[in-house]
This record gives sequence, C-alpha cells and structure tokens, in this order.
Amino acid sequence: MSATIIDGKAFAAKVREQVAGHVQRLKDENGLTPGLAVVLVGEDPASQVYVKSKGKQTTEVGMNSFEHKLPADTSEADLLALIDQLNKDASVHGILVQLPLPGHLNSDLVINSIDPAKDVDGFHISNVGLLGTGQKSMVPCTPLGCLMMLRDHLGSLSGLNAVVVGRSNIVGKPMAQLLLGDSCTVTIAHSRTKDLGAVCRQADILVAAVGRPEMIPGDWVKPGATVIDVGINRIDAPEKGEGKTRLVGDVHFDSAAAVAGAITPVPGGVGPMTIACLLANTLTAACRANGLAEPQGLTA
Repeated sequence: MSATIIDGKAFAAKVREQVAGHVQRLKDENGLTPGLAVVLVGEDPASQVYVKSKGKQTTEVGMNSFEHKLPADTSEADLLALIDQLNKDASVHGILVQLPLPGHLNSDLVINSIDPAKDVDGFHISNVGLLGTGQKSMVPCTPLGCLMMLRDHLGSLSGLNAVVVGRSNIVGKPMAQLLLGDSCTVTIAHSRTKDLGAVCRQADILVAAVGRPEMIPGDWVKPGATVIDVGINRIDAPEKGEGKTRLVGDVHFDSAAAVAGAITPVPGGVGPMTIACLLANTLTAACRANGLAEPQGLTA
C-alpha cells in the first residue's frame, strides 16, 4: 500500500485563486481593496525571502501590499509607533511582524500591540483566547492550512483520533484547538511523552510539528492514517555533492508513505499553504472590518 500524496502546492494555488475571486468582488461591489502590511526588522536572510514572497503573492491576488523594512537597531518605541500607525490606518486590514525579531526587542510585547482584528498571524493573546474558547478569531496560518487540507482530503473529521506531536504556540497548540473544534479526539504529544510511538500509532490524523528531522518513523504510523508533516529541517546531503543540503520533514517520508493513507511531502506540502492562508486571513479581516459576509471555506 502506498499513501496518497497531498499536494500542498496545488492546493495552495486553489486557495489563492478563491481569494483572488473574492478580492475582485470586494473591489467591484464595495470599492474595497484588502491591504496587508508586513514589517521586517533587520537583515535576516530567510525573513527577507519570506517577506519578498509574501509581497509578491499579496499583489498577485489583487490586494495592496505595504512593506516596512526597518534597520536591525530600531528601538522598541519606534517599532511600536509604526504598529500604532498601522492599527489606525483603515487601508491596512492585516498586520504581520516578521519573526524572529532582533534580540533587544520583546516579541510578545510587539505582537500584543497589534490590533487583534488585524493580527493575521493569529498570535495575539486575544486571538489565542478566542480560539481556545471556540469564538471567532484570527487563526494562525500554518494550522489553518493543515486544517483546510485535512477537510479537503477527509471530509468530516468528526470522531477521528488526532495526535499532534509538538506543543508550540505557533503550530501545536492552535492545531489542537482547531481539531477539537472539528470534533476530533485530540492528544498533544511531545518529546517528553512516554512511549511516543505507541501514542502516534493510535492516530487517524497525525500532525508532526516538532522541528526534529525525520523523528517519526513509519512504524509509528497507523496503517491508513493521514499524516501532516509541518517540519522543515535542512540536513546534510553528501549524495548531492560536498556541502550540499536537502529539506526533510519531521516524519521519515519513505517509511511513513508505505503505511499511511495520505501524507504531505516536504517540501511542497504544508509550506505553500502558510502564505495562502495569510492571504485568506487578510481577506477575512477586511470583510469583518467592513461588516461584509466572510468568504466560505477560507476560515476555521
């Protein structure tokens, strides 16, 4: 038996297409263009690539993209002043501060200064609380993308056993809340879990988000389970030549694909969904801010 490969790239393209259609309607019917502001502090190369990609995809779906690049030594006061300005700007519906921030800046303070209604990353303490209590919130992009792929592949998730390996605030915890919201029975496991393999083998849905390369082998996967691999790890690849690397997930792909019913690859699985869901969140925020109906199928 070999698993169905869940193509995140193709699915993300479909989501972006839906977003673009909604954006066009908002322009035509309401004269409204959703706007996303991205704030980058410092010169982190990975962050620069992300920000460029976010800007490009934002404009491709017809939204306004506002980029604010600040030097690495920007003071907290200056950064908070910029966020305050964006909070008040009616043309900005989503605000994203690219993490990680330079060490002298307090990330929690900065994120919690964003207007929760514009917090398209879903990291603000208010959004975390709203999600945890099952209320309308902004949902973190990566778990939202995982949920969309699961619903698309499985239909109803009601009553399924879900195991989330990883307890980060960015993926693990919100993922568990979303699965609970879809009536799964949810276990949050992590590196300290006793007999982690036995816990994983109970899962109809296994979400791996620990950040350890190929930590989950195929014999931890229940036959027929749906495996969502959130990990993106760079490892040495001497077979490609000296000093070369390759990307792998938190799941050992080949052995897991031999038993799973469906699995996301790395790269090309969850990754592309993250920016697609950021665009979906910006669209949702623009609709909410203007008292318009939210787009169906693009929210939790």
